[in-house]
Amino acid sequence: MPHYRRVGDIPRKRHTQFRSPEGKLYAEELMGVEGFSSDSALLYHRHLPTAIVNAEVVEDFRGALVPNHPLKPRHFRTQGLKFSADTDAVTGRRTLFGNSDVIIGFATASAPSPLYRNAVGDELFYVQGGSGTVETVYGALEVSEGDYLVIPTSTTYRVVPNGEMRLFIVEAAGHIGPPRRYLSSKGQFLEHSPYCERDQRGPTEPLLVEGEDVEVLVRHRAGLTRFTYANHPFDVVGWDGCLYPWVFHINDFEPITGRVHQPPPVHQTFEGPNFVVCSFMPRKVDYHPDAIPVPYNHANVDSDELMFYVGGNYEARKGSGIGIGSLSLHPSGFTHGPQPGAAEASIGADFFDETAVMVDTFRPLDLGEAATDSEDPRYAWSWSKRGPDWN
Repeated sequence: MPHYRRVGDIPRKRHTQFRSPEGKLYAEELMGVEGFSSDSALLYHRHLPTAIVNAEVVEDFRGALVPNHPLKPRHFRTQGLKFSADTDAVTGRRTLFGNSDVIIGFATASAPSPLYRNAVGDELFYVQGGSGTVETVYGALEVSEGDYLVIPTSTTYRVVPNGEMRLFIVEAAGHIGPPRRYLSSKGQFLEHSPYCERDQRGPTEPLLVEGEDVEVLVRHRAGLTRFTYANHPFDVVGWDGCLYPWVFHINDFEPITGRVHQPPPVHQTFEGPNFVVCSFMPRKVDYHPDAIPVPYNHANVDSDELMFYVGGNYEARKGSGIGIGSLSLHPSGFTHGPQPGAAEASIGADFFDETAVMVDTFRPLDLGEAATDSEDPRYAWSWSKRGPDWN
């Protein structure tokens, strides 16, 4: 969880009178999760955050999902996905995969997004390339290549790219946070955690924007609605609490290694409802004299494994056509492992220069239109060098 943060001006006691220099009472808003039983923040608005002047249905832009059928491992190249010169990170994101717990998309954004609020669950961005500013009701955050950004549910925000910005986007049906085993009963990161509070960045000052009749796109359980607010929602003069958007750079994840090959949970970075996110970093590899550093063959009997390759050379996948920007999907029901010859070739290696983001889901991932549009049909046959699409 993010630790307690205080930004801008707030009253000494919560739920008490707090007025502007002109004497107007600020509007206090509790942003909380799990009713009143978990993390929250108190925000102080210049205007009523409840004042809307219009609400209208908006057509969903995410498209349909189709099952991974016939069941097989798959390879997708985000490098080949097409985006227009005015693509934004909200309405322009393309759907790669999804199920009832999570929707995974990708965008190459070069234009500011509309104001957006995901009221279904938290969002996680991984910045694969470029940089930009994410403006939120809590304040602004600068993000660049290698940053993870966690945006709590119901946070109003927009993404302003600095040039072109490539984003891997995870939309959860619930909340995303550090694995519980990294945290004490009070929520502090424990000593064995591969990252800690010092690695987290949050907003440092309010972002105040004037405006009237401001549109905000809201994703909720019934679909998409466009609210028109009487005043701009970025009118918060101060807030405090433990619920806010935060950034963590993948290079601040300290890899855990051992004498023999360590399983994927040592790379876990976040957890969400029925999925986890892992970071595979450049690291010293297994130092037992007989160790085989690349992963052993394994069957994901309870999960689909999605790997996004973002840096270096991924040793286990050499010879499969995978490169930077690739995604591999190894589904439940398929035993997968290193490419032919990779295990033998890895013996004696003492360091792997690879960076990847992995999402493991505990329900099958269906395929979105962007997956269909970017698939490499040869990948499933790369272990046998035979198959319908091999030649």
